[in-house]
Amino acid sequence: MKLIEINTDTCNQDGICAAVCPAQIIDFSKEKFPEPIADADELCIRCGHCVAVCPTASLTHKDMPVEQCPPVDADMMLTAEQCEHFFRMRRSIRAYKDKSVDADTISRLVDIAHYAPTGHNSQCVEWMVIDSRNELNRLGGVVIDWMRWMIENMPEVAASVHMDRAVARWEKGKDVIFRGAPMLILTHADKDLRPAPAACTIAMTYLELAAPTLGLGGCWAGYFMAAAGNFPPMKEALSLAENHQCFGAMMMGYPKFSYKRLPLRNDPQITWRS
Repeated sequence: MKLIEINTDTCNQDGICAAVCPAQIIDFSKEKFPEPIADADELCIRCGHCVAVCPTASLTHKDMPVEQCPPVDADMMLTAEQCEHFFRMRRSIRAYKDKSVDADTISRLVDIAHYAPTGHNSQCVEWMVIDSRNELNRLGGVVIDWMRWMIENMPEVAASVHMDRAVARWEKGKDVIFRGAPMLILTHADKDLRPAPAACTIAMTYLELAAPTLGLGGCWAGYFMAAAGNFPPMKEALSLAENHQCFGAMMMGYPKFSYKRLPLRNDPQITWRS
């Protein structure tokens, strides 16, 4: 089949599909039906905008059949108040129940998060789930080795985030790296792809926001992420695909405590230009 096909019996010839196409590969003029330009197959980024926007479900894409794309359910839309409450109730979880998370739940969580936007619809994000306590302890030890290196070689930077205290607590048996979380979830991608860092960060943000809907909670693993991006022994320990880099990491598990209030934040600083 062609890249896109139009049901001429139902198409109302409004040209919306052409108007929203990021790659501008749909040709449309009044009183005619939309059609792909000559090199559309090569230029198409497979974003699905054309299928999603058609009000009469008259357009189908060879890689995204319209019958496989469910309609938007207006009853599922959040109000502004619900959205604000949902965002404000988000907490970084640093105390977890001693309870593992089954693979089906994590797969469901990642499946939700993987709908996050990626530059040029690259869909470049890959995921790694580490749910072995022994492996987490091993990786935590590598992070501590990185901190020791930082303390010796970049003391001012190390002091600014109190790495000496973190190392001392680790040596006393405190898990200051992963906070006792039962698992760590990573996003990684080819480091030479320009959309990769932002795509991985956005995907991880989606993951954190979706986690409470499954009873889970997460926290960005900042120390680990810094070591993963800069410390050769950590890169070796992770053994990611060739040329891949970790651009996001989050502890994940069942929160030990529940939060009852919505804390305040500073007012947003906005510069208006007209």
